[in-house]
Amino acid sequence: MPRGRYSLHDPHDHTPLGEEHFQCAPGPSGWRYVSRTTTPSGDDAGSVDLALDELGRPIRLELHAASWQVRGAAIDGVTWVRTDPTGTNAREGNAPAHAFTGTSPAFLVATARLLRLAPGAPATRVRLLAFTDPVLAPRTVDQSWALVKSEAHTTDNGLLTVDEYQVNALDTGEQHAVHIAGDVVLAAPGVELEDLESPPSTFR
Repeated sequence: MPRGRYSLHDPHDHTPLGEEHFQCAPGPSGWRYVSRTTTPSGDDAGSVDLALDELGRPIRLELHAASWQVRGAAIDGVTWVRTDPTGTNAREGNAPAHAFTGTSPAFLVATARLLRLAPGAPATRVRLLAFTDPVLAPRTVDQSWALVKSEAHTTDNGLLTVDEYQVNALDTGEQHAVHIAGDVVLAAPGVELEDLESPPSTFR
């Protein structure tokens, strides 16, 4: 069960946004990721609880940020309920998207798991429902993902396979690289892996 810490920053001006303390593991029915986020000063900023089925589809998502809450799942596309800080107003939403995304590195692993790309294969287009900080506002985004290469690296714990993805934002044309080993993001825009207590898990 990997357990560790990511540092988060603005991918454009590198302003520190805080840290995400996480643990994740594959299970008999899929994969689960739980984390808590903190501000640069160390104050609590929210949490993430994401569970995928064996095909990589989100069967449960719960996000907390700035007293806002979202609960969602893959139902008729994706469906979610967003609750305001007072807890008095809850709005349900639905979108014809494949999965969710957001600032947490968990969503990068989840999207890679959903697409299951082969190295060198053509890029695959995917529509995601993004929850943007700090109020978890929903919006759909279209991306294309391609698995550029998979390389095995020798470590103290044996071979570690690192997948390099090229991700394109189809609305802006912006491109960036994402490096994932098993169920841990090694590097991505706005994300740095700072600490990892045990090796990444490998999916069957």
